[in-house]
Amino acid sequence: MLPNYRNILIATDLTSNAVHAFKHAVMMARRNNARLHLLHVVPEVDAAVRTYVSTVMGAGSLAHFEKQHEDEARDEMKKRLETFAREELADHPEDLDRIAGIEVLHGHPVAQILLEADRIEADVIILGTHGKGAVEYTFLGSVAEKVLRKSTRPVFVVPLTP
Repeated sequence: MLPNYRNILIATDLTSNAVHAFKHAVMMARRNNARLHLLHVVPEVDAAVRTYVSTVMGAGSLAHFEKQHEDEARDEMKKRLETFAREELADHPEDLDRIAGIEVLHGHPVAQILLEADRIEADVIILGTHGKGAVEYTFLGSVAEKVLRKSTRPVFVVPLTP
């Protein structure tokens, strides 16, 4: 039996390749009569930066500042994702009904993508990749590569278009 994709998770960072990956996700959703779930993960601040800022501001002030601005950032990013989807689907507004949810999570991108895929019972995960060079890839790794390695679900990786 051929796979039937009903829940598609597209994880996006809203960079230059987001549009291309989103279009692939929409086409896959159309062909499978599937629901789309958009996800953006706000990465955690590096521990060294947190330590420095905590020293300058004080630990209590930093915690209050982070909580207040985390909520604001999440709300703003969710609005940006909603606008992004509306703009990209302006010629096909009927596809907006395919969007079952828009989530903005805070944490490690790979872990959050995999947890969200589990939560929504995604049949496939779609990611855009930046096509970084060998040096960046070797030292920084790649969210797409790590999701590919760790996922128990199919992962569809859309390369950056030239």
